[in-house]
Amino acid sequence: MPKTPLHPSPPPLEANDVAIVGGGTVLWFVAFLVLLPFQGTLSDHGHGTWPWVCLSGGLLGLIGLWYCRARRDAIARSRAADASADAAADAEGAGPDGAP
Repeated sequence: MPKTPLHPSPPPLEANDVAIVGGGTVLWFVAFLVLLPFQGTLSDHGHGTWPWVCLSGGLLGLIGLWYCRARRDAIARSRAADASADAAADAEGAGPDGAP
């Protein structure tokens, strides 16, 4: 049985997580506002929890926004620290005229 050559894994895709979570959060709040006037009808048909599920989704989305922003900022700080460490290492390795 021939072996299939292994290829290196591609790097992870970069996405704008804050925008994605923010959009979902807005949709949850819009759904809450749309369902709220129909609370009586929904309750009569056994679906009275739907607006509150939407409100919960919106509030959890706010927590998700906080988390995504904190993660994005931590990644940016890490990249900046790595870049400054690389620049410092390059500067130490260079002679007075800039050549190694």
